[in-house]
Parts: sequence; C-alpha cells; structure tokens
Amino acid sequence: MIPEKTDQAAARKRKGSKGGRPIGHDAELYKERNTVERCFSKLKQWRGIATRADKLSESYEAGLLLASVMIWIRST
Repeated sequence: MIPEKTDQAAARKRKGSKGGRPIGHDAELYKERNTVERCFSKLKQWRGIATRADKLSESYEAGLLLASVMIWIRST
C-alpha cells in the first residue's frame, strides 16, 4: 500500500464514513511489496522474460528459473 498524502487523509477524515479508502499504512507490508517489485524489475531486464519470446511454457519457466538463479548468485 502506498503511503497516503496528508491532505488526502485530512479530506477523508472530514468526509467521515463517506471518505473512501481507510486511512492507514502498513510499513512492513509496504517493505515486502517493494522487495517483490524490485525482483520483478530485475527479472524484466532479461529480454526473453520481458518479451515472453518462448513459445512453450516449459521454456519460459526454464528461462525464468535461470534468470532467478543468476540474480540470486549475483546478490550473494
């Protein structure tokens, strides 16, 4: 969940129960989401994965696994 702007939060409080989404931000959940988004960003740097060039799902999965392992090896 993306942190809410203070003016938006104030407007929602003013509106009461008609204010839309709840005022709240879970920092731990946001950290996990950020980690997942960065992982997808790294995977999309691999051209074959970003364009889904493989015709067979098995080939695509193998490429995804290979890219994941290569990213993991570089990070350690």
